[in-house]
Amino acid sequence: MTELTAKTKYNMEYAKNKLKRIPLDVQKEKYDEIKAAADAAGETVNGYIKKSIDERMSRDNLPDREE
Repeated sequence: MTELTAKTKYNMEYAKNKLKRIPLDVQKEKYDEIKAAADAAGETVNGYIKKSIDERMSRDNLPDREE
């Protein structure tokens, strides 16, 4: 087994303490639409979805909290 680098250990610890995964299931066709929109915006699918959520929360006057 290879030894983990300090950066890898840090990244794993950060993810464990600071991130929460949200499973999201979409139909393949819908994913293709999201991927195309993200590509057109020059973003990753993950970043595109996060930005979309932030924009919706802003429109709905919900607080945009970063924890």
